[in-house]
Amino acid sequence: MSKKYSLDNLIKAIILIDNEVDCKKLLDDICTIEEANKMAQRLEAAKLLLSGYTYEQVIKETKISSTTLSRVSRCIQYGDGGYKTIIDKLNKNE
Repeated sequence: MSKKYSLDNLIKAIILIDNEVDCKKLLDDICTIEEANKMAQRLEAAKLLLSGYTYEQVIKETKISSTTLSRVSRCIQYGDGGYKTIIDKLNKNE
């Protein structure tokens, strides 16, 4: 099985999720608690960066490592816009 095929199936599975209960079930099955928490931490860090927080403020608020925060920042600056797209959608639903 190729990596692309596996990633495509994962993407399709995520798109099919239409409620929080099913999403939590999938995350519980597919990730360790630590992995899911790290993803949540990265998303929160991205939200704070996009809101104008400094690196120091984000690290203090989220307890994220500076290395991981740097990666999140690079994704925001040079990536495909995934963080911003999802955070904008989350903000609309609040």
